[in-house]
Amino acid sequence: MPTLCRSPTLSAVQDLDITPKMARVLKVFLEDPDQPRYGFELMKLTGMASGSLYPMLAKLEGAGWLTRGKENIDPQAAGRPARMHYRITGAAVSAARVQLAVLSEQYRPPKTGRLRPQGSTA
Repeated sequence: MPTLCRSPTLSAVQDLDITPKMARVLKVFLEDPDQPRYGFELMKLTGMASGSLYPMLAKLEGAGWLTRGKENIDPQAAGRPARMHYRITGAAVSAARVQLAVLSEQYRPPKTGRLRPQGSTA
């Protein structure tokens, strides 16, 4: 897959090739960087299947963009096991904002003159 976007490496995060699908996931984290996100929630918000999402989360975690933790609940009281949650790291917030801006610019349609109806001479 071709490199879509590169930014200068920040000390706490590794450079990543940001794809449009990865951008959808990062955008969710950037909406509220302090909010932990759960896999099922991310699947609903991005429309991605677990088979695409979880490998991407693992890649982001491995590169230092995300941290993973376990929900702090009493499984018996909650009636379910604790869920794993993900948070974007502070250094990754800046890197993600830059990368999403660059990616957006790469996909922006070219600026053209005023559109004219086909066959028009005006």
